[in-house]
Amino acid sequence: MTTPAAATTEVRVLLVDDQPLVRASLDMIITDAPDLTVVGEAGTGTEAVRLTAELRPDVVVMDIRMPGLDGIEATRIITEGTADAAGVPRVLILTTFDQDEHVYGALRAGASGFLVKDMELDDIRAAIRVVAAGNALLAPTVTRRLIAHFAHRPPALCTAPEAGSAPGPALLAAITGREREILTLVGLGRSNAEIAAELFITAATAKTYISRLLTKLHARDRVQLVITAYESGLVGHR
Repeated sequence: MTTPAAATTEVRVLLVDDQPLVRASLDMIITDAPDLTVVGEAGTGTEAVRLTAELRPDVVVMDIRMPGLDGIEATRIITEGTADAAGVPRVLILTTFDQDEHVYGALRAGASGFLVKDMELDDIRAAIRVVAAGNALLAPTVTRRLIAHFAHRPPALCTAPEAGSAPGPALLAAITGREREILTLVGLGRSNAEIAAELFITAATAKTYISRLLTKLHARDRVQLVITAYESGLVGHR
């Protein structure tokens, strides 16, 4: 007897861009995948906030530069709340790394990753799936930009974190020396496998350490761990 295939979980996507042609192109790319569905489109940040509340998408693909409420502030409104709030949509920022100077601001606002407008089709769909699964998508290009952003700044003062933002450096007092090592490597853009190889531990152990860091630092995802590593001086001031 043939065993029926497991049902595929559908990822609901909201597209936000002030250019109708960009939205139309993304719609065609996304709906071509059987597990991805575009549930709505918005041309402004204000409309994005309203439609997110109405449609409850899993992922919001958000442009940054829009008239009125921009993509960074719209992202902040959409993702605000506790780090483990159930049902909070993930935001993928739509940008061009070489031109957009707001990458750091978008991460601080709660974005879980980035899409580049000239990415390969399969990479765009894969990125949506990654963040829908609760993971962060931080490309090496973004990591390099963050390092450059912090390279000429002194470490941030130990202040309490804003709601929905990366945890403050003061919380580092709660982590162990080994967890500090792991956090530093996460900040440098290392994958779990690379962390495991560098510290002579298993990938599963590296994953466990990262899970502990997310809990101890009240971080939403790996992106916020990266920001904490920079702001605390673990990365960029060594």
